[in-house]
Amino acid sequence: MQNKDGPLADGESEAATSNPTPDFDDWAKFGDDDIMQQQTAIRAEEAEKTPFVGDKEPLSSLAAEYQSGSPILLEKIKVLGEKYAAIRRTRGDGNCFFRSFMFSYLEHILESQDRAEVDRAKSNVEQCRKTLQSLGYADFTFEDFFALFLEQLESVLQGNGTSISQEELLLRSRDQSISDYVVMFFRFVTSGEIRKRSEFFEPFIMGLTNATVEQLVFSLEVAALAAVFLKCFHFVNMFCKSSVEPMGEESDHVHITALSDALGVPIRVVYLDRSSCDSAGVSVNHHDFIPAVGGLPNASGSTETVSPFITLLYRPGHYDILYSK
Repeated sequence: MQNKDGPLADGESEAATSNPTPDFDDWAKFGDDDIMQQQTAIRAEEAEKTPFVGDKEPLSSLAAEYQSGSPILLEKIKVLGEKYAAIRRTRGDGNCFFRSFMFSYLEHILESQDRAEVDRAKSNVEQCRKTLQSLGYADFTFEDFFALFLEQLESVLQGNGTSISQEELLLRSRDQSISDYVVMFFRFVTSGEIRKRSEFFEPFIMGLTNATVEQLVFSLEVAALAAVFLKCFHFVNMFCKSSVEPMGEESDHVHITALSDALGVPIRVVYLDRSSCDSAGVSVNHHDFIPAVGGLPNASGSTETVSPFITLLYRPGHYDILYSK
């Protein structure tokens, strides 16, 4: 708050001059790492106030959150209300995309009892295991994560001794020993897919356009080109090691595309942001991530529409689960 113009009163002047000058020696010792650690601790404290996977809430709770905020967001939430009835929040700890996908996928299987989908998923998981092995991963680095996911997948099918209810699924998703293991399963699957198709993902990771890559192809000699692609391959590996496999690293379109392709599961992401609207009025954008592989109709060149059964709400830096009406 700015001081008012004009001279200070006698008492104010005396008080101002009698205050000791702050000692900035301690602040000088604060480095970037200290500030980052403090910010991380604050975020972690805030995140712990929210369970890994929350309860299902009416979409009106989202509107209440922005009641005193942007009018554009409130209008967009109204538009969302035309198609969606509820939201399920996830903890904002950097793993929200994978946790949202985890719960939404298992919940879909639990409600649909789609055994064909489970069989297809198991087949894709086996391919993911072979991909990691071919990339040089030792089995012991990922096998426990794979085994636990397959156990959860079996448990949502009714009619066997390990079957669970909706309430039990929610409890398991909030159990860190289970939830984190499933998240790590998804992270390894995502990393394996990106590494396996490094030439496809590299332009998106490095920020290069396809045109830039083509320009490199035509302008460089073979030896130089080989060196470039070797460097890009190394860059993709480093990206996976630093931004995909570690817990707490946030996800973007690269992660979503890779996971969707690897498991053959279509995902819809609805975007709630302050982006401007066209002259036709307020609208909410979404993007469907349709697997390029995995045996789905579109993978074989069919024009049949594939409708995602997983819908996530994206707000800058965070994912939650949306439920259709």
